[in-house]
Amino acid sequence: MELAFIPSPSRGVLHLGPIPLRGYAFCIIIGVFVAVWLGNKRWIARGGRAGTVADIAVWAVPFGLIGGRLYHVITDYELYFSDGRDWVDAFKIWEGGLGIWGAIALGALGAWIGARRRGIPMPAYADAVAPGIALAQALGRWGNWFNQELYGRATDLPWALKITSSADGRVPGTYHPTFLYESLWCIGVALLVIWADRRFKLGHGRAFALYVAAYCAGRFWIEYMRVDDAHHILGLRLNNWTALFVFLLAVVYMVVSARMRPGREAVVEPAAEGSGKDAGDDAEADTDAKSSKDAATPETGAAKDSVPPKDTGAAKDAEAPGRAESAEDSPRDEDAGAGTAKDVKDGADPARKG
Repeated sequence: MELAFIPSPSRGVLHLGPIPLRGYAFCIIIGVFVAVWLGNKRWIARGGRAGTVADIAVWAVPFGLIGGRLYHVITDYELYFSDGRDWVDAFKIWEGGLGIWGAIALGALGAWIGARRRGIPMPAYADAVAPGIALAQALGRWGNWFNQELYGRATDLPWALKITSSADGRVPGTYHPTFLYESLWCIGVALLVIWADRRFKLGHGRAFALYVAAYCAGRFWIEYMRVDDAHHILGLRLNNWTALFVFLLAVVYMVVSARMRPGREAVVEPAAEGSGKDAGDDAEADTDAKSSKDAATPETGAAKDSVPPKDTGAAKDAEAPGRAESAEDSPRDEDAGAGTAKDVKDGADPARKG
């Protein structure tokens, strides 16, 4: 007897007139906004400019959607290209079907293009957005709840998910809510990356690698619980092998990167560093100019105080006699000199006569 369970929505789309509002799409859109918001805060904290994360996301998000859809269509091609199927359905992304592996791989390519155009190191950008991506996945998984898909084995646990749809081979009943397990796991991954980044100052892509490794660890056991159709290799689902392979790559990268490039980047956005330096130089120049002006002001006042009044009568009276006396002395001295010369001449003549 089912005492408690998680109900599934009766439908995953609401119509606002002719416009369909799909729960799956809303979950993805909200996840993107959260990832950009948190990534922007972390980027600014690392010394980057506000808005840079959103600018690069303009490249990363479309690439990620295309990559996620391609991975899903390639690994589940029979859903679109087998007998009785319509290949046009491969383009109906709103009906669900995004592979996280393809989304991250092609999304990283789009982010690399955007980062390269701005002269930003891709590893630093990846570290900043890593926990935001995990939160976006946590929100995006609720889109599977709206579509009644990606659930696990049958169970009667109190938190079992009740499936009511019988479309596409579904069997109504109660199952493990693997979408919820993965959503909670991704929240834990985001918190782990934020904590580890603060504690160990992860840099050069190691925060992103930690996110990848932690996600793969959870995805492995959650994928093992799922009962939807999938390709199997040596008894394991394809996504189990993918998770294991990517997990090992992430761990190897963390180890090798820590040895080759310890610490973290000092500058994550050269343009922001240059702007900050120029602004600092301008502010310092303004401060120096102001200080010089303030220092010159008292001297100017002292100079003004030392200048004698221009129109003082006493000064004029004191200067006028001096100038007159000097003028009078000059002719008097000349006459004296002339007289002396004359006397010498007159005195010389008698000497010659006697």
